[in-house]
Amino acid sequence: MFDKLDSVIMHYEEIERELASPGIASDQSRFRKLMKEQSDLTPIVTAYREYRECKTAEEESLLLLDEESDEEMRELAKEELATARSRIGELEEKIKILLLPKDPNDDKNVIVEIRAGAGGDEAALFAAEVYRMYVHYAENRGWKTEILDFEEIGIGGMKSVSFMIRGTGAYSRMKYESGVHRVQRVPATESGGRIHTSTVTVAVIPEVDDDIVIDIPDKDVRIDVMRASGNGGQCVNTTDSAVRLTHYPTGIVIYSQTEKSQLQNKAKAWALLRAKLYDLEMQKRHDEEADLRRSQVGTGDRSEKIRTYNFPQGRVTDHRIKLTLYKIDAVMNGDLDEILDSLTAADQAARLARMES
Repeated sequence: MFDKLDSVIMHYEEIERELASPGIASDQSRFRKLMKEQSDLTPIVTAYREYRECKTAEEESLLLLDEESDEEMRELAKEELATARSRIGELEEKIKILLLPKDPNDDKNVIVEIRAGAGGDEAALFAAEVYRMYVHYAENRGWKTEILDFEEIGIGGMKSVSFMIRGTGAYSRMKYESGVHRVQRVPATESGGRIHTSTVTVAVIPEVDDDIVIDIPDKDVRIDVMRASGNGGQCVNTTDSAVRLTHYPTGIVIYSQTEKSQLQNKAKAWALLRAKLYDLEMQKRHDEEADLRRSQVGTGDRSEKIRTYNFPQGRVTDHRIKLTLYKIDAVMNGDLDEILDSLTAADQAARLARMES
């Protein structure tokens, strides 16, 4: 591990020297790449430099204990030794986690799809609430959201909604949300006070970079244009602005109607199709890597029940890590960090154990 860390430090210092060179600003592509690499390496370098300082402090304290006869000085050296050793242990664990292979998608924007499952109108109402939960979470982190497609029902629910979250590290946080979310509560339409159980399915897809080639032959896609349906503003329902893409090989159908311009809707539809095809390929690889799959928090399956929101008891339970929080109102208002921090820590621990086994 330490040989690798020494090489990381050397590489980091090379990046610093290149960034300080006079001509680097003229090559913006290279400059951005170096800045990104420097940003990725900084946490590891900072932790390792502190680790080396603590090791030096440990050696100096041991030397002082060996040479010093004054009891007061010896007590001071013992305290410094204990502090240094405690911090060394913490930094070793931190560095191991920082050296874990990084998911290449972690820094990407994400497309989130929410679909009402079992439970009829109640499931559609909960789908709308889950959508608002994620929008609030994104706002809390300073991320931007943009609706790509949605299908509403008349009572304020959503049969489905697809939206983009743009922000640094969006996928690294949101990737744990894929799966079945279950709600238990008394619906507003239930006169007998009985608790109903409904479900929604969440899929989190990383945005596809422009430099990633997704081959979509023209013959594989049918493009239809039509008037938008549902509530719309000026021009939305009076022109053929809505676009539907049908991908024959997979059966994927993309419908985009949120923009007034047909060109804008077409661009959104193609971006979503590319992301879905990329996601299918990633899921295929994921399924083939059985060992990796077993090491992760949960299976990563979209059919896996990952979380229950029990409104009568005010609790949210994440079944993958056996975490229960009694603050359902805060969670539904976008306070997801405690859950996502715990999932991240559990995932790191599982990968670390697998790496050391």
